[in-house]
Amino acid sequence: MQRTLLVVLVLVVTTLAVFWRTGANEFINYDDSDYVYENSHVKSGLNRDSVRWAFTTVSAANWHPLTWLSHMADCQLYGLNPKGHHLTSVALHVANAVLLFLVLMRMTGVLWNSAFVAFLFALHPLHVESVAWAAERKDVLSTFFFLLTLLAYHAYVMRHGLWRYVLVVVTFAMGLMSKPMLVSLPLILLFLDYWPLRRHLNSESGAGDVLAGADLPQKTPLLRLIVEKIPFFLLSVLSSIVTVYAQKAGEAVGNLQSFPVAVRLENALLAYAWYLEKTLAPYHLTLLYPFSAHMELWKVVGAALLLGGISLAVFWKKHTYPFFVTGWLWFLCTLIPVIGLVKVGSQARADRYTYIPLIGIFIMFSWGIAQVMRNRRYNRTVPACAAVAVLLAFSVLTWQQVARWKNSASLYTYTLSNTSENFVIHNNLGAAFEQEGRLDEAAVHFREAVRIKPSVADFHYNLGSLLKRQGKIDEAIVQFKEAIRRSPKKALVHYNLGLSLEESGNLAEAVNHLGEAVQIEPGNEMFHDGLGVVLEKQGRSDEAINHFKEALRIKPDNANAHYNYGISLANQGRLDEALGHFKESLRIKPDDAAVHTMMGAIFAEQGKFNESAGSYREALRLEPSFTDARIGLARVSRK
Repeated sequence: MQRTLLVVLVLVVTTLAVFWRTGANEFINYDDSDYVYENSHVKSGLNRDSVRWAFTTVSAANWHPLTWLSHMADCQLYGLNPKGHHLTSVALHVANAVLLFLVLMRMTGVLWNSAFVAFLFALHPLHVESVAWAAERKDVLSTFFFLLTLLAYHAYVMRHGLWRYVLVVVTFAMGLMSKPMLVSLPLILLFLDYWPLRRHLNSESGAGDVLAGADLPQKTPLLRLIVEKIPFFLLSVLSSIVTVYAQKAGEAVGNLQSFPVAVRLENALLAYAWYLEKTLAPYHLTLLYPFSAHMELWKVVGAALLLGGISLAVFWKKHTYPFFVTGWLWFLCTLIPVIGLVKVGSQARADRYTYIPLIGIFIMFSWGIAQVMRNRRYNRTVPACAAVAVLLAFSVLTWQQVARWKNSASLYTYTLSNTSENFVIHNNLGAAFEQEGRLDEAAVHFREAVRIKPSVADFHYNLGSLLKRQGKIDEAIVQFKEAIRRSPKKALVHYNLGLSLEESGNLAEAVNHLGEAVQIEPGNEMFHDGLGVVLEKQGRSDEAINHFKEALRIKPDNANAHYNYGISLANQGRLDEALGHFKESLRIKPDDAAVHTMMGAIFAEQGKFNESAGSYREALRLEPSFTDARIGLARVSRK
């Protein structure tokens, strides 16, 4: 017991030391906005409406209500301070490492092998993405329930009971409600029945059992073991159905035309081989590895031979090394949901997908090396020193990898230095630079995203928005029109194209696009307000006023709509009504110099020169260089 507590203490301290700097990292602009800082439901914290939303939404192309609830709880506790969100993920990762150690210890009775697996899991650089990325809370949270399920399952097989069985089912269901990748867990339970639990009747004692010091459960016929897993398989099927629906609703699933079956199989083989390579040599790990349909045949064949060779060796030695069977099948099966056979997203593979699967490889390493050392009677100091050296190396690499997640710019710059044709990251880096005010650098990356993947409407839109911000209206119009050609039903693109056309003097075409935006999203007050402004410029005041009224019906506290409505009323000579809307605009947004200037003009027209001068002076106080206010003040001062 003392040694177990010592291992847990060292495991906790070491993992915290390596990952603690995660708390200094910022949110990144890739999914964190959807999951946390731009999600109004999450930001509101835990309340009746947000909880209802968590259980009914398929936002982010997933149904994972417990993940949403965990983000809401963080917002309740820490607001939008990224430190609290990140350290919650670190705490869950630490808990997972401890749970993994306890699960293996109880199932095998072997302290140091179990400890080595837990330390590898805790400190491996491939697992940084799951911990350091706030949006990947679903990884660490689902794994927490996954390991609790294994712990509960061991308690059940050692002493059967209805409530023990129910606990296993409930923890599994909670894991699926955190991330549906856990659908392979029923197979994992069967693999654990084979080794180390040895539950099936036909199991043979082998060298692998010599290491096991734990009590073994009662032998059970294979058919009964399978029947016992039926509720788990049913939950997996149900979760898969819901997930496919959610991903299709989120337009995240690639079609067979873009990603043929043969290409998916080739990518899956390469991904398996890549995960094995990076397990041993975790260098150049990045956020996103772009998918390419052009894969070198020799690499695909080599990957197939590697996987086939390992599989043959594992089953050839299954009686001598049964832990190889469990570990290898664990690795293969837990990756199936994310290996790319069902194409979701633009990545070919991802570090975060290894969070659970690598446990199988770590089991193979730990028990395999221990068995070799035991058979050859090596001095125990040699493997112990080698294990410590490996863990130290991984700790250093993990420490460095955590630092690369400092912010969007640092992470994306590193990613681009290690990948090519990475259009998603070019686009995101452009957005990060734009937010920092580095507009010329942002334009370079937006243009690169458009060059690599011209079929994506959002890339053209982002470039157009930046060009508009830089005052390059004609170039912006070209990009907006291309975005609409690629995706005709994007209301925001029509809206910004309309504003750009207005700025270029093309009012008729501007009205067409702003009208299209209103048609697509009639409930957006911003679109009605924009259309009203252009209609007013065309002299169509009555139509403009109708749209301003609709904008204010949708959002009564829209200061701009009150201001623009006031201008239309003033142009019709309805000065008192106009003043009412200008005053309402100032109530909502009191520091708007343009509104004070318009009020000054109306007061002057009404002969209220003192009030007019006061409004102009307030406008100049807010914005000393405001020419219209200065001219107006000079004019009324002569009255």
